[in-house]
Amino acid sequence: MLTRRAGASWRALAGIGLALLLVAGATPPAAAAGRADPGAGCPPDQPDCSVWDDEPGNPGDPGGGGDGDDGDDGDDGGGGGGGGGGVCRWDGRTIPCYDEFKGWFSSSDGCYYKLASPQNEAPEGQQWYVQTCNGGADVGNRNMVLRAEPPPGYGAPPNPEELARRALASIKLLPAPLKVAPRKGNGPGLVGLPVWMWADSGKNYFGPIEAKATDRDVTVEITATVGRIVWDMGNKETVTCYGAGTEYTRTGAGAGGTSPTCGYDKGYQKAGTYRISATTHWTVTWRGGGQTGEILVTRRSGIVQIRINELQVVTR
Repeated sequence: MLTRRAGASWRALAGIGLALLLVAGATPPAAAAGRADPGAGCPPDQPDCSVWDDEPGNPGDPGGGGDGDDGDDGDDGGGGGGGGGGVCRWDGRTIPCYDEFKGWFSSSDGCYYKLASPQNEAPEGQQWYVQTCNGGADVGNRNMVLRAEPPPGYGAPPNPEELARRALASIKLLPAPLKVAPRKGNGPGLVGLPVWMWADSGKNYFGPIEAKATDRDVTVEITATVGRIVWDMGNKETVTCYGAGTEYTRTGAGAGGTSPTCGYDKGYQKAGTYRISATTHWTVTWRGGGQTGEILVTRRSGIVQIRINELQVVTR
């Protein structure tokens, strides 16, 4: 965490300056509602693009995840009922190795096989299978085939990590709406004064969120929580916080001082307009099928602007 400057005179000045700015610059609700959107775009999976508070950070990029996550909240868990036996490839496409409607995929011929039910009369030692070829794309042209043995790949157990990603696809991990003090609508801040940062601490922004997915006799449960939020202060410096932060109130115990949980304590050293954003780092832990693991996911917020002016000293 960045440290602020020491000195009793600076602390007094910081307290008076920040408190006066936030009191004198308060914007009436009607005026706040009429301000223009700062312009951040709404991501494809963000259901709510409304503006929170006084020009808060807009919904941002849904972000990307580590550990093989493709950044879309795990929504590639498989179509047609979902895959439970890992992922396979056919004709340049990634497909589930198991589909509850089409059965098991066999890479030997690119077809899915599912044991027919009920079974028609068959020679001894053979069974009827429903065959769907072309990587499962030929759903309108299924065949009934006799086999003495299951096709290669048939009957593999469900993949717990794939079930975890399917559970992840069922929940929303949203970018946190950002708030700062001083705010643009409340008047500018001053060089060297502390900045407070906080975000909406709602469940979809910081967790914990739980979900589960089941395939046959295997159930995988997940828990998603935010471990840290990294604030980009718009001047090539970052501040890492381990929670949503503390909301600033001009009459609160910390008014005029530094945030007790999440702040840019030393403040900006040059006047200007800065664009603040943040990235929340989610950890999705999963357990089931005799295994455990983690999936890392990030969500990037939109932008909130802050104006910083030079501190003017008046002498008589």
